[in-house]
Amino acid sequence: MSLKIALLPGDGIGPEVTEEAVRILKNVAEHSGRAFSFSSHVIGGAAIDGEGTGLPERTLEAALNADAVLLGAVGHPKFDGRLPSERPEAALLALRQALGGFANLRPAIYYAPLAKRTPFQPERVRGANLLIVRELLGGLYFGEPRGFEASGNTAFNTLIYSRHEIERVARVAFDRARERRKKVASIDKANVLETSRLWRAVVSDVAKAYPDVELEHVYVDTAAMRLATAPASFDVMLCDNLFGDILSDQAASISGSLGVLPSATIGGKVDLYEPVHGSAPDIAGKGLANPIGAIASAAMLLRFSANMDKEAADIDHAIEEALASGARTKDLAGPGDRVLSTRDMGQAIEEALHDVRDRKHSYHGV
Repeated sequence: MSLKIALLPGDGIGPEVTEEAVRILKNVAEHSGRAFSFSSHVIGGAAIDGEGTGLPERTLEAALNADAVLLGAVGHPKFDGRLPSERPEAALLALRQALGGFANLRPAIYYAPLAKRTPFQPERVRGANLLIVRELLGGLYFGEPRGFEASGNTAFNTLIYSRHEIERVARVAFDRARERRKKVASIDKANVLETSRLWRAVVSDVAKAYPDVELEHVYVDTAAMRLATAPASFDVMLCDNLFGDILSDQAASISGSLGVLPSATIGGKVDLYEPVHGSAPDIAGKGLANPIGAIASAAMLLRFSANMDKEAADIDHAIEEALASGARTKDLAGPGDRVLSTRDMGQAIEEALHDVRDRKHSYHGV
């Protein structure tokens, strides 16, 4: 049976990086015997321009009927003057709500070949491999009431969380920790916010069902400092919607570029995969975009939606080997490095994937 993947390339560099992710998925399908089917649909600014709405009904229908959704990026500065509900980003929020995924998984890994691209001293960041579990359907992003007062001089948003919302995302964090180093750092601001006090209490209750997992509660400002000074001290970071959004971008510095970070949104009707980076319209169409985040998101798709852990691990290894060989896009390149185009980086990872498979085959054949 074919795995149905809905492609939502979106805006800016989204189509370019999505194309390279699809290249790798097709390669996996060819070598694994699994059948993947792809259908492409508009979202975001491209959809507003073409159809007058950021999330057309047929795009949403295709996503809901898919086995997985792979998204590129949304957003363009030409929409900046519009109300939040009329911007391309509103389409992404609406899609997330419709799909129902409440847990956003954002890994950040230190890549030794990119050590010179991080702001860290090697001894501070070496070995860092963390996973941010971000609650995605609550908090300030969706709380009501929100808006502007009549004068236009005052704006307001509502931060609200229920026990149920916190419990379900906390379980995801503890389950993931059990597969890793068995440590959860729950991030909050419980010394100031009532919602954070509830967050801390509920997470502590959930932890009782996971006696093998170590829990610590960390204020968000302290967490930000530790990400800069001792990122390897974190395993799984459990965050609310806003804190997770901010800290996951900060965590990009561990890897050397926002362009290498993937994400998976799970727990709903259909899981959604997308790179963490934005649409970067200033470099769109120039072949300068880094496709690693999209390709790594495709690996997460294989892991969570297709139960293809071995193939996902092969892609992760291929990314590491391509970087070790000197493959660099502009955002990763330093003085003297050869800069690859988006397509050439995708090809370099595909070639590394062949090498990873060949070595495994030779090893098992001995």
